[in-house]
Amino acid sequence: MKNFGRILLRLLLALVGLIAIILIYAFLAYPAEYVRRVLLWQNSDVFDYQKFPERPLKNGSSTFYFTEALDEAKVRAVFETNPTIDHLDTFLANNHTQAFIVIQNDRILYEKYFNGIKRDSIVTSFSMAKSFTSALIGIAIQEGYIQSVNDPITNYLPELRDRDPDFGKITIRDLLMMSSGIKYVEFPFLNGDDAKTYYYPDLRRLALAQTRIVGLPGKQFLYNNYHPLLLGLILERATGTPVANYLQEKIWKPLEMEFPGSWSLDHEGGFEKMESGINARAIDFAKFGRLFLNKGNWKGVQVIPAAWVAESTQEDRSINRVTYYPDNEFFMAMNGYYKYM
Repeated sequence: MKNFGRILLRLLLALVGLIAIILIYAFLAYPAEYVRRVLLWQNSDVFDYQKFPERPLKNGSSTFYFTEALDEAKVRAVFETNPTIDHLDTFLANNHTQAFIVIQNDRILYEKYFNGIKRDSIVTSFSMAKSFTSALIGIAIQEGYIQSVNDPITNYLPELRDRDPDFGKITIRDLLMMSSGIKYVEFPFLNGDDAKTYYYPDLRRLALAQTRIVGLPGKQFLYNNYHPLLLGLILERATGTPVANYLQEKIWKPLEMEFPGSWSLDHEGGFEKMESGINARAIDFAKFGRLFLNKGNWKGVQVIPAAWVAESTQEDRSINRVTYYPDNEFFMAMNGYYKYM
């Protein structure tokens, strides 16, 4: 019994020692704030908008309202034809839904909120922020800040070329297509690029100093959160203003959002979390969908160029799907495709 106790104590001490070594390595290798965020916050969740500093998105003087014409029975009937859904509201609540809105012809047919969320509750965009980023690139090209999607990214980020001349082969289009050849490894802890691109306290430095090329641009799809970071840097430098400010003036105010919003930052006064972190209300996110439904036009004003809406959403049929989307069920078996975020 005494021997068992000694063995258990030794194992416990060894475990404590291993944890200590890992923590020492972590704090030596990475910024302390990054380590703290990863250890304390762990996986992202719907309350992330409360954790980061933010840059405001101010709404304009006018507000657009969808017409309320509720027909919940019609909506439920559509969804409840699925044998796994007995009751739509219960299904949504049980699957941790925050907000679910169905709009047809500018009329709200169904609008419900679940799990403590209300109409004016903030919900975060997560990767839908990438779609806003893509739209801003289209607007910046229209306004002449960016010449073309075929521009090498080093035209705007020359320090990348100084570090590795091969960065000069990557175009803005390659970033939008998630096919730059930049290394990205999903790993569940500090070394993983998911954690770095989400929690790193200096995302500008991360994208400019720690990205590495491992493949040829344009050859293979790889979902990669360094891409929106680099696009954000290009937007920031080309327009001369923070990306959130550009979004506010070019999309947020023109779409007559009902509520103000915000864009989470990596640190106080810092850089927008380009891969995620636009914080707003669901009803205002719906207006972004309406904008694309109407080919970038908002009540007679062309907010996003119609040509960009088409280009950014239509499949590139010149791609060899077998080599471009390797081992991906959505793209291969289901015939899906990816375009400009």
